[in-house]
Amino acid sequence: MHQSATREAPERLDHAGTGGRGARDEPGGTLYLGRYGDGIGIATYDAGGKITGTGTINGIPDPSFVIRDGSFLYVVNEQDAGAVTAIDISGTPKVLNRQLTKGSGPCHLVKVGDHLLSANYGSGDIAVHPIAADGSLGQQTDLVRHEGSAPHAHQVVHAGEYVLAVDLGTDSIYTYTLADGKLTLQHQANVKAGAGPRHLVFHPSGNYAYVADELDSTVTICGYANGVLTVLDTVPTGAGENYPGEVVISADGRFVYVTNRGHNSVSIFRTNGAGLELVGTPSCGGDWPRHATFDPTGRLLFVANQKSNNVVTFLVDQTAGTLTQASEFSTPTPVCVNV
Repeated sequence: MHQSATREAPERLDHAGTGGRGARDEPGGTLYLGRYGDGIGIATYDAGGKITGTGTINGIPDPSFVIRDGSFLYVVNEQDAGAVTAIDISGTPKVLNRQLTKGSGPCHLVKVGDHLLSANYGSGDIAVHPIAADGSLGQQTDLVRHEGSAPHAHQVVHAGEYVLAVDLGTDSIYTYTLADGKLTLQHQANVKAGAGPRHLVFHPSGNYAYVADELDSTVTICGYANGVLTVLDTVPTGAGENYPGEVVISADGRFVYVTNRGHNSVSIFRTNGAGLELVGTPSCGGDWPRHATFDPTGRLLFVANQKSNNVVTFLVDQTAGTLTQASEFSTPTPVCVNV
């Protein structure tokens, strides 16, 4: 498994999926923690960002990426014989079923209507499974492999009528439509050769996308319209060689945040039209910051530090975009935080 320099995801806009969700003033909530090994961690957090562990959903192998849809969790099982698992969390968590992706190393997934799409990093393909009314997963309806010398699908994003797949190995972002459980390729956007695009996040306007490039420590800025991405510019993360992990954006679209694993920091950018201005690169509070996500209010940012076995909570200054470390929570190999 490619655990040292890859994986993760976005949220918010149904049109796109951004890291910051819409404004909500409820204090605290529940976290589901993806990891390597067995089981999904469960925790709660308060209005100040303090995290308290409350249990584990056992029997889930290598659940490195987790999403929630109402009373259900969907997770990847990032193994050579990759799979996706459905879990009912309406009461005591219960595994509904598991389906093979027919690819290797699934590392990201997204729900699109009544289908679950997953990105297989090892085999470089996108799998499609239908979701039944009870939340369980049906038999696979499609498996689309990216063409190239070494495809490594790393993320799949829902963007209105389109599905975008980011491929680190082919330095490409593919746009598909999904109909009757089948994917149809509509467009392929190429970033700089060797950049290694890992994850993207859309500006709330839907006019821009920001791509974290894992292999050359940059962010590629793209214009976006009608399923077509157009590369506009590339900017360094300002932290040397750092294997960027996750990219998220504030709900108002003013600030973009990128986790830097080699540098153990978070790059903060101010958006400016089609440009990005680096604000700072504060410490991530641990080692190898893999995934990051906002709480629903946008006032807290959670960063999962894989190698130091901790999740750090930052207070977000929503005017200046700056981060202040508030607390940390010890947990085994956290690589995803779902709020």
